[in-house]
Amino acid sequence: MNVCFGFAGKDKSSQGDKEPVYRDCVKQCVRTNCTGARLRGFQSAQPQYMALTGWTCRDDCRYQCMWTTVGLYQAEGYRVPQFHGKWPFARFLCFEEPASALASLLNGLACLLMLLRYRSTVPRQSPMYHTINAFSLVSLNAWFWSTVFHTRDTYLTEKMDYFCATAVILYSIYLCCVRTLGLRRPGVSSMVGVLLILAFTSHVSYLTFISFDYGYNMAANASIGMVNLLWWLCWCWQNRRTLPYWWKCGLVVLLLHGLALLELLDFPPLLWVLDAHAVWHLSTIPVHFLFYSFLIDDSLYLLNTEKMGVKVE
Repeated sequence: MNVCFGFAGKDKSSQGDKEPVYRDCVKQCVRTNCTGARLRGFQSAQPQYMALTGWTCRDDCRYQCMWTTVGLYQAEGYRVPQFHGKWPFARFLCFEEPASALASLLNGLACLLMLLRYRSTVPRQSPMYHTINAFSLVSLNAWFWSTVFHTRDTYLTEKMDYFCATAVILYSIYLCCVRTLGLRRPGVSSMVGVLLILAFTSHVSYLTFISFDYGYNMAANASIGMVNLLWWLCWCWQNRRTLPYWWKCGLVVLLLHGLALLELLDFPPLLWVLDAHAVWHLSTIPVHFLFYSFLIDDSLYLLNTEKMGVKVE
């Protein structure tokens, strides 16, 4: 059960950066400002936080020329174009996408807060304790890289954001398998775990060494997410009469996949800050609280049934 990560990929070449006016602007800016004394002047005047996050003179030229091109589009009454696979965003300090970076950070903090509550509420003897802790750490790592990526989009941060999101989706399958099958048949969950590790390795290897195919990445993660959705919903339906908290699990998986549809809106950012992706991430923040409420209820139930020697459902 993944508390919603982005798995939609976009072509890194877009209408805006293909425009001759944009390309000529970048070339002229780099030629004028990014060599010799002008470059040294840029570097000496650049704030330290910009230098530490890797902003270069060429990056600044691309940013300024993007807005020049946007202004020309608007003046002619055309729709705002995307640049390098993204809408134009107003940079805040060193943050390329301020709203998405903030939303990712808040998701991570919500995940951390509820993990601490889980650890303080559920004894370590609960059968799912260690699996849920591991899942939470994988999720925290993914939200960290999501925050970094939306702060500064580079080759490395993009790959880490995508790969860590995939890791969460795959681990959510493992979490589901352990809860629904593995407690009674540990060998099954072990085999599934090995298969998921192989799938993750193959996925990352293909995207790294063969082709970073955004369409393939989206399709792969969406397919895994659908398996996760159907598996959990089947378990919820089977246990609706015996587990009073089953509805929390069902509502979480439906919310996660329903809220992901916000990505389809894909509108130019409001006030050059808030786009559909940021709205999606902001909407998933409350889901953490319901998700961990389910995990706490279920872990305590499993602990009590184990003490009483009752068969786990």
